[in-house]
Amino acid sequence: MPHRKRANIRVGMHVGIVLKEDQPTGYITYGTVQRILTNSATHPHGIKVRLDTREVGRVKEFVT
Repeated sequence: MPHRKRANIRVGMHVGIVLKEDQPTGYITYGTVQRILTNSATHPHGIKVRLDTREVGRVKEFVT
């Protein structure tokens, strides 16, 4: 899964993330990556990022 690799995510990309409070429902929030918060190269639940709206969550999909 490409959203699990840090190398596939760049600042300025449009992505869909799942916020912590939305994990039970899987509701996806869309926005632009402001900062990558996960330091490791991969993460099984997705790379954690902060959007330009200051929301923090794990990347689940890329928006084209």
